[in-house]
Amino acid sequence: MSDFLQQMATSSHERLQAAKRNCSEATLLQQALATPPPPRLTPNPARFDLIAELKLRSPAVGQLKSGDENVEGRVTAYARAGAAAVSVLTEPSRFDGSMTHLETATKSLAPLNVPAMRKDFLVDPYQVIEARVAGAGGVLVILRMLPRAGIEALLDCARTLGLFVLLEAFDQADIEAMHDIIGTNAEGGASPKRGAGPDTAGAPVLAGLNCRDLTTLQIVPQRLIELAHLLPTNVPRVAESGVVSPDDAARVAKAGYEYALVGSALMQGGDPHALAAAMLKAGRASASRDQAAPHNVASPNAAPHNAIPDNAAPRTPSGRPA
Repeated sequence: MSDFLQQMATSSHERLQAAKRNCSEATLLQQALATPPPPRLTPNPARFDLIAELKLRSPAVGQLKSGDENVEGRVTAYARAGAAAVSVLTEPSRFDGSMTHLETATKSLAPLNVPAMRKDFLVDPYQVIEARVAGAGGVLVILRMLPRAGIEALLDCARTLGLFVLLEAFDQADIEAMHDIIGTNAEGGASPKRGAGPDTAGAPVLAGLNCRDLTTLQIVPQRLIELAHLLPTNVPRVAESGVVSPDDAARVAKAGYEYALVGSALMQGGDPHALAAAMLKAGRASASRDQAAPHNVASPNAAPHNAIPDNAAPRTPSGRPA
């Protein structure tokens, strides 16, 4: 785990313990099960969607918006532009996020039938339950944050509560671990637990690739293209970071990504509705042009999206190495 993720994990554990002192997990779960179901993540038939992000601060860029940002106005602008979901930072120390932002976002988005996703450095199922109580429809789970058993516990909790999961990888090793986890969580091998409560259908796992370098915290956009062919192909794929323009959206759509998660570009731009709409238009046009052909990466010398490199092991139909 990088120093940055270790710091975030330590901070997350501290917040977790404080929250548990205020409310037991059993009580919190009761609240979650009594909360109306959130909107579901619904992909567009055009095969490309946007997860637009509310983020007041970036550790790499600095302050993006002030603490008095109009959360309701921003998230509804994203939704009205066509975003499939809105990612909301709830990490306070480095991103100026809060659970209040998530609660405001979910209340604002519910009439528009758009889910919010809690984006944080989750280390315990309790925090997944917190997201559900706040009205979220999904959560981010970072593969490097926990051992396999810990990741499985987060996924089980999300599935039980009917939340979608964006499973986040940063490099090829993470992607290999992702194949193992998704193989047991998204191919029908794992079913909802009895007595789970709400309907757990429509709570998918998404395969995300974040092109941020965790040592420098800078983005490396080419990683999205170079590693695209390694991602699972049996679940939706999400390009994270590195998408700042309509041209970038078109590029990742051509590489086979069904979603792009966009934060800083939308927060820094003057008109988030216009930029989000332009990204969606460009990405969907690219996906439409590429629909009848294999998904090619941008490099003219790179293999097609579903091709097997000469030096690679054979792959199963799901995209996992055999």
